[in-house]
Amino acid sequence: MRYVSTRDAALSATLSEALKRGIAPDGGLYVPERFPHLGVALFEGATRLPEVATRFLAPFFEGDGLDAEMPAIVREAFDFPVPLVPLPTPEDASVLELFHGPTAAFKDFGARFLAACLGRLHRGAGRTLTILVATSGDTGGAVAAAFHGRPGIEVVVLYPRGLVSPRQELQLTCWGGNVKSLSVAGTFDDCQRLVKAAFADPALAARRELSSANSINVGRLLPQACYYVKSSLATFRRTGRPANYIVPSGNLGNVLACVWARRIGLPVGEIVLAFNANRTVPDYLATGDWQPRASVATLASAMDVGNPSNMERLRHLFPEWDDLRGALSAVSVSDEQIRARIRTDHARLGQTWCPHTATAAEVYAGLGERRRAAGPWVLVSTAHPAKFPETVEPLIGAPLPVPPALERLLSLPKHVTEIPATLEALAGAVLA
Repeated sequence: MRYVSTRDAALSATLSEALKRGIAPDGGLYVPERFPHLGVALFEGATRLPEVATRFLAPFFEGDGLDAEMPAIVREAFDFPVPLVPLPTPEDASVLELFHGPTAAFKDFGARFLAACLGRLHRGAGRTLTILVATSGDTGGAVAAAFHGRPGIEVVVLYPRGLVSPRQELQLTCWGGNVKSLSVAGTFDDCQRLVKAAFADPALAARRELSSANSINVGRLLPQACYYVKSSLATFRRTGRPANYIVPSGNLGNVLACVWARRIGLPVGEIVLAFNANRTVPDYLATGDWQPRASVATLASAMDVGNPSNMERLRHLFPEWDDLRGALSAVSVSDEQIRARIRTDHARLGQTWCPHTATAAEVYAGLGERRRAAGPWVLVSTAHPAKFPETVEPLIGAPLPVPPALERLLSLPKHVTEIPATLEALAGAVLA
């Protein structure tokens, strides 16, 4: 299997090359040159995530230097549960809980997988590998945790100052050592722009070997597809019907992984994207007019993206707007709807949502009885509510228990450097 640029299929790379580069030489994003068909029968007897992932990932690692190590990579990365929890509703609905990893967010899947891959690829190398990662909340903490202490690798995390939750910021800045945390005077889109500019800067590339751990790196998307494979199989085995998903969406990496799982033949039905007040994608699907814009700050801060990078991959997969609109639907949810949904479902269902998961729950509630009854539906829960106590606790009127792994991180000292949103400032911080 080779990986090609979304902008020029003649620019191809092995999986290892794509993982290390992060982005293609022409600025495009790497995608598999083809999608193999993997039917349900291939996964017979596989129920645990490492077993499912090993079978799913085999064709994507085929012929690569990491092929023989892939099962060990999977076992190392996926060492925490990913439960599919039924909801107490009249319709068939479940919650896919993706927050049981070390930083209590779904980004742990991709970050730990990528770290396991790059750690092996860089083993014995004489030059330090610098991982650049822009984050709107959860990605940076997961990447920092996954790479912290790995020899020969440093991580530079960029996050928008004042636009992440206090607990998210603590997770982004508690590391030190081989992790540099940069508080950027700007938005997430500014952080993402700086990372892309750094890759395009020949002077910086000459002095540092750069890679990315954002969802622009294909090494983030392949492992995220694994939990869609597992949960869709479990749902199909239970009901005999494909699973329909509602996915909280920002930079579109998570939903793209779901689309890939469906593309290879897994039992995935409807895919509905739940957005906050950042309406770039819902408006595009409604009008056909692609208009990236400045991001808007919301309660669901990790989804505050006005120009999502992975739209390039989606448009590569579905070049015609009508085809894309037929493959996906999208709904935007306001902050007030997020608050109301957290209150309502805590009282009615006994469920406590983070603001991001609440967008999916609100979209589900708005489907209408007939569409909900046409399930099964899976709501994707992307973060533990304890990461957002200042939002959630006043709404439910109770304190939130903090997972032990998260509690340990919150007790560590803070290490952070403030920079303006300029390439010069980023380069200075990277080279310091």
